[in-house]
Amino acid sequence: MKIQERTGAGAGRSAAPAQPSVGDRLPTPPRERKPALAALAVLLILVGALGATMLVLQAGDRIEVVKVTEAIPAGGSVNTSNTASVMVAKDDSIHYVEWAQLDQLKKLKAVNAIPAGVVAVGEMFGDEAGVAAGKATVGLSLKAGQYPTGIKQGDTVAAYRVSSATGSSNSNSNSSSSSASSNSVIVDNARVTYVPGAKDSGDELVSSTNLAVTLTVDSDKAADLAQAASNGEVALVQVPGNSGN
Repeated sequence: MKIQERTGAGAGRSAAPAQPSVGDRLPTPPRERKPALAALAVLLILVGALGATMLVLQAGDRIEVVKVTEAIPAGGSVNTSNTASVMVAKDDSIHYVEWAQLDQLKKLKAVNAIPAGVVAVGEMFGDEAGVAAGKATVGLSLKAGQYPTGIKQGDTVAAYRVSSATGSSNSNSNSSSSSASSNSVIVDNARVTYVPGAKDSGDELVSSTNLAVTLTVDSDKAADLAQAASNGEVALVQVPGNSGN
């Protein structure tokens, strides 16, 4: 009888609803996704990045300017063979010569000697260039054979007095003495201030036309050089000290 009573009591307890244990959590509803807010956050990030980029670009605004690639003597000019374009940061306090102004710059002359590798600024050039104290410029008109091939602005040359052998009736002794006295150095160190380059006068220099060359020499040599040049008795020779290579 006692066994039956316990069984019946157990059966009654099992029919009662089960209560959740203290450690179990109640289920929570899933979070509601908000795609509009996520899109707005992404948009704000992009706008911020774009703004930062614009600030960097404005701070580092760059312009294309003229760079001197070969030394230019005082009184010389730029051309397409001694310049190149380079990008620099824009600075209104520096008077850069922009690459688009190269044609106008060709008409001006270097106030002082300009070394290779510098960026051109307006103060370097003017309508007329002063000649340094003790120096003078002399213009020459040379035929083919009176100047070295490839001569260019900035080269260092020596000028020799030469004479053509005319007067076949003269004796050999007179010819040799005349040659010895006439074939002498007029200027041993002159700077080529101007010479037309191949890119300025065409694909190549025309040998049948005289080449116009301007030299800067010591002032005490200018008269002799000019006199010899007027008689067509000058020949140029390149000497050490050239600015090319």
